[in-house]
Amino acid sequence: MQLRYTFRLYPNGPQRAALSRAFGCARVVFNDALRARKDAHEQKFPFLKSGELSRQVITEAKRTGARAWLGEVSAVVLQQSLRDLDTAFTNFFASLKGIRKGPKVAEPRFKSRKDSRQSVRFTKNARWKITPGGDLVLPKIGALRVKWSRPLPSAPSTVTVIKDAAGRYFASFVVATEPETLPAVDPVVGIDLGLGHFAVLSDGTKISSPRFLRRAEKKLKREQRSLSRKAKGSKNREKARVKVARAHAQVADARREFHHQLSTRIIRENQAVAVEDLAVNGLARTRLAKSVHDAGWASFVAMLEYKAALYGRIFVRIGRFEPTSQVCSVCRVKDGPKPLHIRVWQCQACGAVLDRDINAAVNVALAAGLAVSACRAQVRPGSLIPAQREEAGTHRDGQPTVAGIPTLSIG
Repeated sequence: MQLRYTFRLYPNGPQRAALSRAFGCARVVFNDALRARKDAHEQKFPFLKSGELSRQVITEAKRTGARAWLGEVSAVVLQQSLRDLDTAFTNFFASLKGIRKGPKVAEPRFKSRKDSRQSVRFTKNARWKITPGGDLVLPKIGALRVKWSRPLPSAPSTVTVIKDAAGRYFASFVVATEPETLPAVDPVVGIDLGLGHFAVLSDGTKISSPRFLRRAEKKLKREQRSLSRKAKGSKNREKARVKVARAHAQVADARREFHHQLSTRIIRENQAVAVEDLAVNGLARTRLAKSVHDAGWASFVAMLEYKAALYGRIFVRIGRFEPTSQVCSVCRVKDGPKPLHIRVWQCQACGAVLDRDINAAVNVALAAGLAVSACRAQVRPGSLIPAQREEAGTHRDGQPTVAGIPTLSIG
């Protein structure tokens, strides 16, 4: 399977200028190609193929005075920009025909130099490499310093250089790796995701919600207010915009780190994991929208899914309409919907007193076909049944070279 490893880059001044040229040239080629296809469509001409586009917007354009500067960057960057446009149109047409699942994909749009995220991609043909000292050497850019947090498992096939809204640079490598099967374990778990607690497990564990955005709101409000007071187009406004972007990046990084640590722990400790397919888009249109986005359920579930495939675990999604909060996990009798403020309820059929969240987590596991014990779902025994028994990187300067990073020559 293919995985993506991302590392922080620290380009110097000339290298940042060279990357800026690469971003700009890739953007211009993308926009020129998109304009050519739109013009051909409006004039009822056939859909322009990739080869014709490459000849028009790259080969012939370099010979003109208006686009001669396209030759200052690697030709691979320009070709990959055309491939991105082809992928965008492929997804758009597949969405129109109903072949592509999920939400509708919009028609490709023109890129702007003010977009918050810019990127260029280098394939093997670009002959980039990683030096023995750990530098990333890119054509017509130079040797970039990389903050290696771990070694690459194999030689990467491509590298994408990304600049985010906060002005940070990253190198994203695509590598092929074999699944790493972990030793088999007995526990299986169902997960109920929520807002009061980020996750409640069927074994009774409750994981508090960090609420990274809520905790950073005071700082974000202060930086956003400062940005709104700056004159548009001024240098001070650009500085204030970067401060806002960095504040948001800190929140996103903290949330991502929390998701990674929790998902890895759950996958390592359980043989099978079951979660509910939540309607995040619908919840994001309610008054709970900010809290829903702050939780980041979709990214967490995606991490669980790919890590289960990577480590040889079982991952199951159950339908979002499964009545996990309405069914007693002890006797399996449906007791009807309950308002959100009711956190503990008593089953009318068997008398068991149940914690709403733990009961839902147990039902998620049972709905997925996992043989999970429902005893922990009970808070205390009811009058009709006896009590159940429980079953037993830093910067590289001044430090030695990161071990495990081989000398890679691509191309």
